Amino acid sequence: MASNSELHLMNQLLNLEGVKVIDYRLIEGIGIILSLENTQKKVLCPNCRKTTELLHQNNFQTVRDLSFGQQLVYLKVNRRRMRCPHCQNKFTEELEFVQKRRVHTLRFVEKIIEEVLNSDIKNVAKRNDLSEQEIETMLKDLGTDLVKEKPVNLKKLGIDEIAVVKGQRNYYVVFVDLEKGKLVGLVEKRTKKEITEYLETWGEKVLSKIQEVSIDLWKPYKNIAEELMPQAEIVADRFHVMKQVTDELDSARRKIKREAEKLKSKSQKEKILSGLKKSKYVLLKNEQDLKEDEKEKLKEVEKVAPILTKMHVLKEKLRNIFESSKDWREGLFNLADWLKDISDYFPKSFGTIKRWIGEIVTYFDERTTQGIVEGINNKLKLIKRRAFGFRNFNNFQLRSLLTWHFAS
Repeated sequence: MASNSELHLMNQLLNLEGVKVIDYRLIEGIGIILSLENTQKKVLCPNCRKTTELLHQNNFQTVRDLSFGQQLVYLKVNRRRMRCPHCQNKFTEELEFVQKRRVHTLRFVEKIIEEVLNSDIKNVAKRNDLSEQEIETMLKDLGTDLVKEKPVNLKKLGIDEIAVVKGQRNYYVVFVDLEKGKLVGLVEKRTKKEITEYLETWGEKVLSKIQEVSIDLWKPYKNIAEELMPQAEIVADRFHVMKQVTDELDSARRKIKREAEKLKSKSQKEKILSGLKKSKYVLLKNEQDLKEDEKEKLKEVEKVAPILTKMHVLKEKLRNIFESSKDWREGLFNLADWLKDISDYFPKSFGTIKRWIGEIVTYFDERTTQGIVEGINNKLKLIKRRAFGFRNFNNFQLRSLLTWHFAS
């Protein structure tokens, strides 16, 4: 029989509310077995919500807990079968530290999942004397709850997407709490129907409190926000607006290069192609970040394709508008002036920005961007590339939500 001082030490090491250590054994080759007793005698009946102390029968089980150093630890717990004198219901009491029909404590499960997220199932199973099936069950148990979980105090919602397979135009839709920098949801297909159905699961209580929705320039996102969150300001993300412009600039560069390659004059062809060589990132880069050799390259481009340097200047003017405009009025006037100059150079962007002018101007008041979403998307792409046995959307969703659950 353990001494009082030994039991006191074991209770301190265990540190679990609602139970106390009444005995322990050290079994060589197995580990430490702690016998526990419930400190709460009264149990709430799930049927009538009244308390009872009437024991129907004892139901002892052994569950795995966090190790003490190198020693594995097992808890012998009594999940009592109770009888309610008020409604005659018989029920098994809930234990806060272990789920029903499970043989690992919740804190042990969380520790294992954290290891899996930084490694893989096979190696974690081997290190912790577990089977791969046991770990898969842990992942599904916790992940199922996370998938159903609704965002809490969500005020600024970011909606974006990542490609399932690059170049195939299939996307997973990503939902982010922009204030907390936290992934709050994923949808398998970028269709209005699927996105709407998913957001409706959050319920009116969540949706009605959203104050801003930051989106790219895909119109269905705007329509969904207007329908489900009519009170929210819709903000066109400035980085996606800039990408629209830089993509059009790069498209013009590639067109000039293709046309040069068709020239019959060898000297003229070589002159243009030499001037355009390695010019892509010089044209697309922020001007303030250009190094001296890149500035020289920009001068070379101007000599062979002055339209590209003009487009580069206009692109930088737009960037400056986003950086320097103090409020929506100043932003609107600056954008209106900028639009007057770009129709001949950026016809596609001209039309897009005119259609989205209201959502773009909204940016200048709160300056909400999806910069944090891009960081999350990069992390999601890394998760997607690393196998870990997560080979379909449901498993990808599970692993992604678990990653942010343990990061918060």
